[in-house]
Parts: sequence; C-alpha cells; structure tokens
Amino acid sequence: MTLTATAKVEGPSGCFPRAENRCLVASNEPMNSEYRLMVVNAPETGLSAYAGQFFHLLCPATATEQPFLRRPMSIYRIDRENGQLGFLYKVTGKGTCALASLAPGDELNATGPLGVGFSIPEGTRHVAMIARGVGLATLAPLARMATVNGAKITAILSARAPEFLMSRDELEAAGAAVIEVNDVAGNSSPQDVTNRLRDIHEKTPIDFMATCGSNRLLSLTRELCSEWNIPGQVAVEAFMGCGLGMCFACVVPVRDAEGKEEMKRVCYDGPVFGVNEVTTW
Repeated sequence: MTLTATAKVEGPSGCFPRAENRCLVASNEPMNSEYRLMVVNAPETGLSAYAGQFFHLLCPATATEQPFLRRPMSIYRIDRENGQLGFLYKVTGKGTCALASLAPGDELNATGPLGVGFSIPEGTRHVAMIARGVGLATLAPLARMATVNGAKITAILSARAPEFLMSRDELEAAGAAVIEVNDVAGNSSPQDVTNRLRDIHEKTPIDFMATCGSNRLLSLTRELCSEWNIPGQVAVEAFMGCGLGMCFACVVPVRDAEGKEEMKRVCYDGPVFGVNEVTTW
C-alpha cells in the first residue's frame, strides 16, 4: 500500500505541515506489562515532526472496543532514515486497548504533527532531561535534537519500580548519559533527584532543562532553573477533543512574564511550555 497524506495545512507557528497521515504498522510490541511500542511507516509529512510534538491517532474499532475520539500520542521516535515513527504508550483504556490490537500491515490514521515542541536555545552545552513513566516518550526525541545541536545530554529516568524503567537504549543511542531511579530503590524522591542534579551541575554546568510526566518533577525543574538562572521547558499532557485548537477542551492555566494568569490550549499553544508558565497539569 502506498503511504499517503491528505488535508495538508500550516500549523500554528506556520513552519510545519499538519496532515491526515495514512501509516502502516511495522511492529506493535509490548515493552513490559504496561507499555507497548508501536512503530509505523510514515509519509513525508509525518516525518517532518520534531521533538515535543504529537499526533492525534484514530483508534480502530474492535469487537470489544469502539473509541469515539482520537487519542493524542507523543512522538517517541523519529527515524527519517528508515521512514518510521515510534509511539510508546501505556495500555489503560478503550483507545489504547484498541491501538494494542493493531498488527503489522494494518493501517493507522495519524493526524499531525501537531502542537509546538521543544526549542533548545542557541549555544546550549548541557541539557538535563527528567522524566517519569510515559513522560519518557516525549523526551526521547529531544536527546537526538540536543546531540545534533552539539550539546551533552544527561537523562534521569524515574519509575515506580525497575521493571517499568524504559528507554535507556533509545537514549544512549542518541548520546545521552542515563541515570535510572525508582521508588522501590528509594532514590526517586524529588530531594534525591535534586541532589543528584546539583552534583552533576557542579561538575558540568547544566544550561537547559526539560521535563515531563510528573508535577513533582516540574516543581524541582522550575526551582533549579531559577536557582541556576537557566531556561527550562515542560511537555504538558491533557485530555483533548479535536487536537487542532478549535474545541478548547485542553486548556490549562499559564502565567505570562508579568505573572498574569491566562488559559492556553495544550494542543495548539503547547504541548511544550516554559517551566515558569505552567503551574500544574
């Protein structure tokens, strides 16, 4: 089957295409008892995605599940050389259960790329990424972006237990130094992570931070960015309706530079925001 894309339009920043991409599933395998990795062959419009953006996936109807709305899914892997995209997802409800039923050769309808992703400031030398759970999916492509920009990457991966830690191979292949922490080992508390980051910063100063997957990690990232006077960004997750900015179902409170609160759409104005903009998610 030929890979195609339809309804191409310009995104909110005017610099990337959005399309209804007809992708073919290459693999859809479990990573552990909760997460699966789906790799699809994608057309050129889909491969124009960059770190932090997402796709709105049309979940198939099955004998037991008939999801009505699309599901927003962060991009875990952008492999332009092989023409593939990867989605790491947790099987939790009707939509993700339906996605888990897709087999190699099946078609996946993926609208995107959508939203505004990460932007690494020019001259950045050391990026620290902190993620928990499925937040790893959003930050993985950022490691490759940082490498292309010539920056060193330190990635701290947090999970409930060792068996739920993922992405070490993905991140190390992108050039990241990976540190794993988990609740069972007792080294994943915000204070433990903060102490670890301070030690790293003392040896090799961190000048940009990114996080996803936890309000506690957002708080410590914001505090360290303020302490070190460096920029930081957070990828926000939200329930969505259209994914295109029209329905306003995914608004979150953010603060502008003067501290004034306003509501912004995660799908259109984000999902990546500055750490000082977002209070919670």
